[in-house]
Parts: sequence; C-alpha cells; structure tokens
Amino acid sequence: MFNYPSDIFNQSAVIPFKIEKKGIKVLLIKSRKGKWIIPKGIIENKLTPQESALKEAIEEAGVDGEVLNDFVGEYKYEKWGGTCNVKVYLMRVDKELQSWEEDFFRVRKWFSLKKAVKKISKAELSDIIKNIPGIVKDQVDINDKVRVVE
Repeated sequence: MFNYPSDIFNQSAVIPFKIEKKGIKVLLIKSRKGKWIIPKGIIENKLTPQESALKEAIEEAGVDGEVLNDFVGEYKYEKWGGTCNVKVYLMRVDKELQSWEEDFFRVRKWFSLKKAVKKISKAELSDIIKNIPGIVKDQVDINDKVRVVE
C-alpha cells in the first residue's frame, strides 16, 4: 500500500481515446459509487506521471496504448483527509483486454465526446474532453484501428 506523508496527493490520469469513422470516442469507467470517471491513481515511486497513468488504465479499464507526453489539464478534489492534485493525459488506445485486474467491479464504455461530456461530473474534465479534437489532430493517424486482445 501507499504511505501518505502529507495532505497533498499527486495523481495522474488518462482519458483513453480512439478514432473511428464517426469521430473520436473516449472510454469512461464506473467508480465504486457508480459515477462515470477516468482511470487515475497516485503517481507511484520510480514511475513518471505518464507511466503511472498508463498503469492505472491497464488495471482499471483494461486498455493499453500510447500516453501523449504533455498533460492536457488538471483538477483537484478532496480525499483521504487532504487534497488530490490530478494531472490529466490523453492515451491513444491500441489494445482492449478481455480481462483485467478490476474487471470484476469496473464497467467500461466508449462514448462520443458529446455524450462523455454529459456523463462526467467534473467541469474541468468536461472541458478537456471538449478540446480533444484540437489536441490530437496532428498527433494520431486517423486510419489507426483499436485491436482487441484476448
């Protein structure tokens, strides 16, 4: 488990996305409380924020891919008697796992950007999702497909 030496907790998160003929889709997961969220967690020792966010995507959402280097936004929330500072990255999904560490209680679902914005309760995340087309337009190949891995 983690040792929390202060009341500030640095976390990283990813918004997993893929590009389809009908546009960009993002993957959301359900929290234990039933809210639609993105994969996130404490930045682990010896991992970069991007590496830690990718690890969370694999564990929580069962997806793997490429995390884009620059963080695209951040937000804060209260938990564990302190403040969590979350840096958000985009992740281009290239693999969907059939089973993953948290699949016994996590629901994952792909949403259009418009629907994802409505599902997310944090305004900062909604704003990031709205801006995804402009962020990724020059960074991904529109013809790339996501493959399912067993």
